Amino acid sequence: MDTWQDLAAAVEERLAAMSSSERGVFAAGAAERLMRRHEALPEEERASFTMSLRPLLNSVWEAVLGDSTAFTAVKRGVAEYMLSDYCHNDGQDGPDDADEHAAAATLYAAHAYLFECKDFAVWAGRRAVDAVDEHLEYLAELEEDIPDLDEATVAELQRQLRDLDLVAKYSKDLRFASLGLPIDTSIRLRVELRTPLSNRD
Repeated sequence: MDTWQDLAAAVEERLAAMSSSERGVFAAGAAERLMRRHEALPEEERASFTMSLRPLLNSVWEAVLGDSTAFTAVKRGVAEYMLSDYCHNDGQDGPDDADEHAAAATLYAAHAYLFECKDFAVWAGRRAVDAVDEHLEYLAELEEDIPDLDEATVAELQRQLRDLDLVAKYSKDLRFASLGLPIDTSIRLRVELRTPLSNRD
């Protein structure tokens, strides 16, 4: 059986071999699952900055699935973050809301789309892995049965590999998604890609 380290390396290797458009879809999926988990928290436990990024993540989805007009909204969302107090070099003395897993993954997904760099997609996936421990602690507080941390981490990485398999099936559609796809193609991809990649299970 593969260790979680082996699986993490396999995810990174697969991402390196993909087109930037495919990586953008993968990153959006990782961010979406984290965002939905965060949105499902009791209201008092939700981070306001994370919640404020939902429109940006929706725009990222539109962009990576072929709506080239969404570029402006993604660019604006990233710029607003860059100009905010949440983007800083003050270490622990600065606000840390942007370091929440769903927030960080959303920003990585936006950067993956804008700059087409493999690293941003890798980091979005890593945030989903890093979030496993925190999620298990949350479930333990609810007195639910929880799996072993290594088992849960392996499950997350296996999920990511399945997501990559799904995205790869649409490589021809996605290869030039940044240039814009026909509306009917984008609509089809929302159903066939966004829906399953967003599922938290």
